[in-house]
Amino acid sequence: MNSAHISRIAAELGIAVAQISATAALLADGATVPFLARYRKEATGSLDEVAIAAVRDRMAQLAELDKRREAMLASLAERELLTAELTNQLAAATTLTELEDRYLPYRPKRRTRATIAREKGLGPLAQMLQERQTTPADPGTLAKPFVNQKLGVATVEEALAGARDIIAEMVSEDQLTRERLRICFTRQATLASTMVKGQEAAGAKYKDYYAWSELADTAPSHRVLAILRGEQEGMLSVHILPPEEVASGLVSGRFVRGNTAIAQQMKLAAQDSYKRLLAPSLETEYRNELKRRADEGAIRVFAENLRELLLAPPLGQQRVLALDPGFRTGCKLVCLDAQGNLLHNTAIYPHLGERQRTEAAQAVRQLCTRYGIEAIAIGNGTAGRETEAFIAELALNLPIVMVNESGASIYSASEVAREEFPDYDLTVRGAVSIGRRLQDPLGELVKLDAKSIGVGQYQHDVDQGALKRSLDDVVMSCVNGVGVDANTASAQLLTYVAGIGPVLARNVVAYRRDNGAFTTRTQLRKVKGLGPKAFEQAAGFLRIRAGKHPLDASAVHPESYPVVDRICADLGLSVAELLQDEGRQRQIDPTRYVTDKIGLPTLHDILAELAKPGRDPRKQFVAFAFAAGINSIEDLRVGMKLPGIVTNVTAFGAFVDIGVHQDGLVHISQLADRFVKNPHELVKVAQQVTVTITALDLPRKRIALSMKAEIASHVN
Repeated sequence: MNSAHISRIAAELGIAVAQISATAALLADGATVPFLARYRKEATGSLDEVAIAAVRDRMAQLAELDKRREAMLASLAERELLTAELTNQLAAATTLTELEDRYLPYRPKRRTRATIAREKGLGPLAQMLQERQTTPADPGTLAKPFVNQKLGVATVEEALAGARDIIAEMVSEDQLTRERLRICFTRQATLASTMVKGQEAAGAKYKDYYAWSELADTAPSHRVLAILRGEQEGMLSVHILPPEEVASGLVSGRFVRGNTAIAQQMKLAAQDSYKRLLAPSLETEYRNELKRRADEGAIRVFAENLRELLLAPPLGQQRVLALDPGFRTGCKLVCLDAQGNLLHNTAIYPHLGERQRTEAAQAVRQLCTRYGIEAIAIGNGTAGRETEAFIAELALNLPIVMVNESGASIYSASEVAREEFPDYDLTVRGAVSIGRRLQDPLGELVKLDAKSIGVGQYQHDVDQGALKRSLDDVVMSCVNGVGVDANTASAQLLTYVAGIGPVLARNVVAYRRDNGAFTTRTQLRKVKGLGPKAFEQAAGFLRIRAGKHPLDASAVHPESYPVVDRICADLGLSVAELLQDEGRQRQIDPTRYVTDKIGLPTLHDILAELAKPGRDPRKQFVAFAFAAGINSIEDLRVGMKLPGIVTNVTAFGAFVDIGVHQDGLVHISQLADRFVKNPHELVKVAQQVTVTITALDLPRKRIALSMKAEIASHVN
């Protein structure tokens, strides 16, 4: 990357040039974001993952800008239009918009009205109108010599119209005019939508936008995406324009001088240029900018929700009985060992009569005893609450947990599930996924396309490439932040370990299968294709539990083992002894061990890891229960105060599962007794909350909720 780009990124992000330069170089050399954030703090100046990803993304954007500039220069050179001045102008452009503006007059065009007018010899007339607009000359007199039947100019008015076409195109390509109009669009453009005639019934869900208008620049992202979706579906007609008299006047003000007859010709050309050329072009450009910003907002919310869901507290390695509920088809039941392996599967029918209920109760009790079950997981779909009540009646003295099963059906039909359970049908796979989600949400959810997990909005409307990059970053951050057991992790989980990827992940699993469990991190080097670079990136994030080297179960990177050995030698302890001796750990002076490669940031990380080696950063699991007897929306009453689980957070509020198969909405205005700018300040996906029902709309199955203390107090 060139120095100009590095300086520019540093200025944009407010980060020192040296940090950007070092980070850019490491990224170019194949380093991953999690690795740099964790193990190269001395080089990056302790930049976090967000900053490193921003550097990476900006590098890619500037590379695309350079690529586009090179294509322009090549095209100009091929057409013999390239001059030193134009080369400098293109080189000086710092944004794609600026670059395209400077190239616009030279871009190869289809045959336009201006092109046709020039072919008719009207270019000189257009120039005369521009130059003489302050004189009292008659435009018709100027145009008369250009009437030429052979060239297709039959009248004076046709000659003037053609000249105006040439002027209009010239006006539309003027860089300063386009820059001023962009400011006008930003400050004054209105996002307006109206119903498409005849779509009243089909577009009922968009009725709020049948006659909608607001300042486009301040429109919230979710509303922009909703309106654009309505347009895409043919239900709404949408325009994003500033007042025409303002924008058109701005154009005229730049090109029209005086009030002569010729100036009036210029004014007509300027007005035509705005309405026919500039307005459509800049509306499209501004619409794309609004969409990009709305996409960013929606993707940011999705990413925050996904992070919270992936980092939800795990039950841990406990034996689980999992149920995928159903009424007529019964409940698919599976028993899993502490590592999530399938031990047993069957079906029970507790909702089809007293005899079947008794048989189901007997089967559950027997299986819990036979397999030493420590917790019960129940999917929150159809018959979930009824199945929960049935299990509760058995008084098993075990935690009963409702598990969000969003995406479980997608997993059960996936190639991944077929590979894991080739001899079992979809229902068994779905129940297994529910149980594993309780044991380790992160380990199970990485098997799904993140878009199918159900914690976003408008995920099919936003830029799919940008969405994938963002969600992949979140998954990789979570996986590496938690760490991965090299001996038990699935190939899907291993895929997200820094430096691994799908091919190496499968090779790791194959090595385990053929050679048994890893006993040291150094064994990873024997995996096919896992060379020095991949080992450097991945080793610190892979854990070897109960291995030969105590630090292999920690986040201390193997490259730092020698410094730990020095510390142990100075203290007269083995590594294993040091890990058990908190008192001696507190005696360590990290400044004594600073080298040209290991600085204080890394040493502080090492000491923190020695104190709690391999610590899971996720919160402690706390079992949650919905209110007893509240199983459907018909059981609800305004004023009820209920426990719930946050299932989705949006820019306008939070959706909460209160156990009735229909999430309620806590609008942003009802999240707290104070003003809330961003719902994520107060609520997170998977968070346990208490809500009060403030309104019910049974026909539309809408539940309005509040978390305000004053609401609850008033109701009580």
